[in-house]
Amino acid sequence: MSNGGETTPELVIISGMSGAGRSTAAKCLEDLGWFVVDNLPPALIPTMVDLGARSQGAVPRIGAVVDVRGRTFFDDLLTSLEELEKRGVRLRVLFLDSSDDALVRRFESVRRPHPLQADGRIVDGIARERELLRELRGEADLVLDTSNLNVHQLRAKMDAQFAGQDEPELRATVMSFGFKYGLPVDADLVVDCRFLPNPHWVPELRARTGTDPEVAEYVFQQPGAQQFVDGYTELLRIITEGYRREGKRYMTLAVGCTGGKHRSVAMSEQLTKRLIADGVETVLVHRDMGRE
Repeated sequence: MSNGGETTPELVIISGMSGAGRSTAAKCLEDLGWFVVDNLPPALIPTMVDLGARSQGAVPRIGAVVDVRGRTFFDDLLTSLEELEKRGVRLRVLFLDSSDDALVRRFESVRRPHPLQADGRIVDGIARERELLRELRGEADLVLDTSNLNVHQLRAKMDAQFAGQDEPELRATVMSFGFKYGLPVDADLVVDCRFLPNPHWVPELRARTGTDPEVAEYVFQQPGAQQFVDGYTELLRIITEGYRREGKRYMTLAVGCTGGKHRSVAMSEQLTKRLIADGVETVLVHRDMGRE
């Protein structure tokens, strides 16, 4: 947005659970050329955007790390975001999440208390923070689950989302997973492939994965498999068009089976091809393949 020679900068709000990687995400944005402000009071975010607009293009992209630890702080953030959206500012909210187990391990490894645990346990602080951030997580444009990511993997995800100059109007991640390892917390949509026979019980297919042509052929020869792909592709077209209209720019489709090795892998490979054919920039991730 430009006004009287001023160019309003792009803005990304970085928030999420303590210990989930906010500092790493902020450093990644800095390395990509963003101007990043840590622990900026939410009421000052519009002022920071105004200052960026007066910089004559010197500050085209701003990242603000928001550490929400109180209800008043949170209400100020929502008010500021609503004001910026009314002004037409290009705004995204990045939410870093992680499982309770992973967060407990991280706090214990550095021997630090959780900022909200008070006199209780680390898990008590995590529960308080998760409840406080529930609404913000629901409104986030992009949720990154860092439970099983190291620093380098998180940086790669940040690069994939924020490095491009000309970003597509919608970017999708298709992730195969095993239900026995838990649902991906950053999934927008979940597909359950357990209605199909499991190749695990076919001796010659057990050691292979869904990327193997023989396994994929077995999966899609089963009753309902091809009809499901065709039908879900049509559903995805409706969903992705709706996301585009609503300005949602990121979508994570989680495709699950029991172990995340055969059916979900083959199905996610096929759904990825369908999304790409429909013009959606899509990244494919096999979360649990190889864990057995």
